[in-house]
This record gives sequence, structure tokens and C-alpha cells, in this order.
Amino acid sequence: MVFAGSQGSLGIPPAGSRSPASPTRTVNGPAIRRVRAAGGAQNRPVAVERVAAAGRRSGPLVEVRAATAVIGGRTVWSGVDATVCAGEFVAILGPNGVGKSTLLKAVLGLVPLASGSVRLLGRVPGQANREIGYLPQRRSFDSSLRVRGVEVVRLGLDGDRWGLPWPGARSRAAAARVAQLVELVGAGGYAGRPIGQLSGGEQQRLLIAQALARRPRLLLLDEPLDSLDLPNQAGVAALVSRIVRAEGVAVMIVAHDVNPILPYLDRVIYLGRGGAVSGSPAEVITSGTLSGLYGTPVEVLSTSDGRLVVVGQPEAPALHTDRHGHP
Repeated sequence: MVFAGSQGSLGIPPAGSRSPASPTRTVNGPAIRRVRAAGGAQNRPVAVERVAAAGRRSGPLVEVRAATAVIGGRTVWSGVDATVCAGEFVAILGPNGVGKSTLLKAVLGLVPLASGSVRLLGRVPGQANREIGYLPQRRSFDSSLRVRGVEVVRLGLDGDRWGLPWPGARSRAAAARVAQLVELVGAGGYAGRPIGQLSGGEQQRLLIAQALARRPRLLLLDEPLDSLDLPNQAGVAALVSRIVRAEGVAVMIVAHDVNPILPYLDRVIYLGRGGAVSGSPAEVITSGTLSGLYGTPVEVLSTSDGRLVVVGQPEAPALHTDRHGHP
């Protein structure tokens, strides 16, 4: 598995699970059938649809069944059912403190389940992690760090090896792969600069490239839009959608705000204090469903171009409970 991280954690798995959030009510959400509907990935190319269809026929990459996570004696979430197939762009959404990041860690095998099951490529979590690229919640790089962007990407290929790379076919192939990834994420204009001197959006693009270095079948992104301004949020969201097409990789992304990624999504897994619901965006992101999950009135509006906009969420986007002592 490729772990993409910031200073002090480049190429190294993050620390273990954090302390749990306050107990949440765990009422199972309704089972929702996946259909193609307006409001989610409606403009995907036919080739990508064929990849996703083939993935569904051959079985899901990730399968979560009746899963319950308990940390420190507290139930984080319960009754979660979801699948992710090849070529799909799937978001894990919900209010702060409901365990969005914990679900990613359960897929990785970093958080054991109290009940239920998770299967990754038909295996138990931890046995297929070489097929995963993982970008944990980001931390800022020190501005004095002199490691160049291309070197950060290269760590995704051989950061777990000792010593300097020897010249030869392997080194040339690695250099070619790094160049391909830099081009894919649109970082050619700044990848040669020290990572500490780049903007947050530029750093995030290079870290996504690092996570893709070993051609994973599944890419896990934990709040990659966090702390980015609106233009960079839109740019990174569009980038992830392009990666699904170009690399043929499935993506699971944790997000607090659905709006930047909504046009690209195939499926959402919505966690809330009232349970968990999985389905297409147009099925799940409705006023009735989200009001039940949040426990407060939420309104879903449709814009003139067919996008869905969620308003009336119960907490401010600036609060990031998941990264401050909660799952």
C-alpha cells in the first residue's frame, strides 16, 4: 500500500486510531438500490462506464456488510452496508464526528470491526493493501523543507527501500512513472520546486500523485479538500475525476462538503446520527433522507444546471472534529 503524507510521515502509515466521538444513535438507514440518476457523474465517458460495469460484473473491490465500529467502548457507527466497484467515484459524507475517517481505516484494517464484515478484493482488511493508495488527512509542510515535489512523488515508488536508487532499467522506469504522474495531476510547472514553498493545492496534487505511484486499484482520500480555497477545491475534485478515467482506479473520498465533488460522484455513503445510507447521489441526497440523518431540517436544492446543493447543515465547515480526538 502506498501511504501519501506530509512532513514526518511521507511514505509511512499514520498513527493508530484516534479517540472516539460521542455516542451516536445507530438506526439502520433504508436499503437503496443503485441506479444511474441525475445529479451524479452524468457526463462520464462511455469507456469509464464500461470499466465500472465490468467491475460490477466481476464483483466489488470493497464490500461492507452490517458493519459496526466501537472505539473505547463507544459506538462510532453501526449497520453500515456499502459496495465500491472498479471505476467508481464514491464519497463518504456526513456531519463531523460520525466516523467518516474511521470507515476508511476499517477498509485498510487499521480499525477492527465490532461486528459485521469488510472485504477488500474478496479478502479481509490488511491482506490486499498493496492494491490501495492512501492519502490520510493532510498536514502542512514546513516552509523550510527542501525536498522537491518530484522527490515526494518518487517516494511512492521506492520510499520503503534503503539507499539511493541505482542507475538502470528500474530507475528509468521509475523516473518515467513519476513524470507521467506529474503530468496527470497537472504539476509540471512546479514539481521541481521545494515542497515547502508550494501552495496547499499544489502540495495536495503531488501527494495524490504519490498515492498513485504503484498503480493501485483503489484510492482512499481522507478529506483532500480540507483547508483548500474554493478554486483549489474545484480543481482537486476535477483532478480526482480525471484520475478515475485515466488510471482506471476506484476512489473513496471523505468529504465534509459535498458540493465541490457532487457533479462527479457515482455513489455516496452518508453517515449520520440517525444511521447510514448508501446509493446514488440523487437517491441519497434528498431533504427527507438528510434531515433524518442529521437530526435537523436540511434542504436540498437543485440548480438550473441540474446540480444538487445541500443547505442547512448543522455545524460549521470550519470545525474538523475527525482530526481532533474523534473518529
